[in-house]
Amino acid sequence: MMIETLLNQACRRLASVSDSAQLDAQLLLADVLDVSTAYFYTWPDKLVPAKSADQFECYVTRREQGEPIAYILGRQDFWTLTLEVAPCTLIPRADTERLVEVALELASDAKSILDLGTGTGAIALALAKELPEAAVQGVDFQTEAVQLARRNATRNNIQNINFVQSDWFNSLSSASKFELIVSNPPYIDPHDHHLEQGDVRFEPKTALVAENQGLADIDHIIKQAVSFLAPKGWLMFEHGFDQGAAVRTLFCNQGYTNVMTYQDFGSNDRVTVGQYRF
Repeated sequence: MMIETLLNQACRRLASVSDSAQLDAQLLLADVLDVSTAYFYTWPDKLVPAKSADQFECYVTRREQGEPIAYILGRQDFWTLTLEVAPCTLIPRADTERLVEVALELASDAKSILDLGTGTGAIALALAKELPEAAVQGVDFQTEAVQLARRNATRNNIQNINFVQSDWFNSLSSASKFELIVSNPPYIDPHDHHLEQGDVRFEPKTALVAENQGLADIDHIIKQAVSFLAPKGWLMFEHGFDQGAAVRTLFCNQGYTNVMTYQDFGSNDRVTVGQYRF
């Protein structure tokens, strides 16, 4: 069957489950054929080998059932990196790049950086790449996530980074001090109806959900971080679009200063920061 025919058929099937059906189909077929999507505009009448067509059919069926493209392909672009992804971690999203931008804006001179709940390692790796003189550490409670993050460091040839298993700060030395601590923790309320929609249906609930209207882990980290921040160190979170005011209050209640909220690319509150002065 020709490329154009396969893509058109897939688009029709995916239209009811994806707002980007055409792009989804192109990404899946490009992976199968090991070509760029530009190839399809140049060679729409090329015949697809039967084995490749069968693999494409498997991919389309999985996407039809709602499985995220990133999990099907096993990778996701983030910042300037290409990361391996797996169902044990969240899929890195463009909104999280805003946290990286804010960190680079406010703490570009940081030499010791900690990423809590690192998952794929996306935030930690982006910062390590941009700040090659910094020593970056990422921690995650899930051993599988730590192993995945280590593979992503190797894949992207980033060496100024270390990943360890830890339940937030629990496995860190009490003498550890960081000039910058970042986190994209669970921040969705357990009863939020969005948990039953879209890609998040396939992502690990432990990385998504927190008690106290999604604020429990953020509150815990804010309280514990004071023991691990260097003087004038920054603590920064990604959070839900409607949580900015609540997160600022949690920061201020613990004596942080320079508390500010930054908007994402859709003009929603997305990143809140605070500086702890000793």
